[in-house]
Amino acid sequence: MAILGVDQIAVAVNDLDDATRIYERILGLRATHDETVADQGVRTRFFPVAGTTATVEALVGLGPDTPVGKFLAKRGPGVHHVAFRVDDLEAELARLKGLGVQLIDQAPRRGAEGKLIAFIHPKETGGVLIELCQVPAGGHGGPAKAHGGGGRT
Repeated sequence: MAILGVDQIAVAVNDLDDATRIYERILGLRATHDETVADQGVRTRFFPVAGTTATVEALVGLGPDTPVGKFLAKRGPGVHHVAFRVDDLEAELARLKGLGVQLIDQAPRRGAEGKLIAFIHPKETGGVLIELCQVPAGGHGGPAKAHGGGGRT
C-alpha cells in the first residue's frame, strides 16, 4: 500500500457558517467552496491547509437520518473521520479484504471532488473512522479555486 499523505480531516458541524468562523477567523484558513454529495446526505465546506494537499472539511448532514446527521445526534460536533490518500484504492481494498479487515465499503464509490473513496470500519482502527481516497486520473483532488465571498457552490 502506498499512503500518499493525509487528504483531509473531516469535522461534523451543526452549521457551516459557524465552522467558517472557527477555521477562517481563529485558524486563518480560507474556505474555497462547498459541495453537496446527495447520495451521502452531506454538504461539505473545504478549508485547504497551505503548503499541503490536506484540507479540513466541515460536514453538515442534509437531514437527521444521514450518517453525519446521526453522528451529530449521538456525539455532537467533532472529528468525524480522517482520510488518507492512496495511489490505487481498488488494490488497497483487495489487500485489506485479504487480511480480513472489516470494511464499510467493499468497492470504491464516488465522493466529494470526484474522488474515489472507501471507509474502513472503526472497529478495525481503534474507534477512528478511516477513509481511503484516490484522486481521479488527471485530477488534483483539491479545491478548484478560491471563492470571492459568496462564490460557494
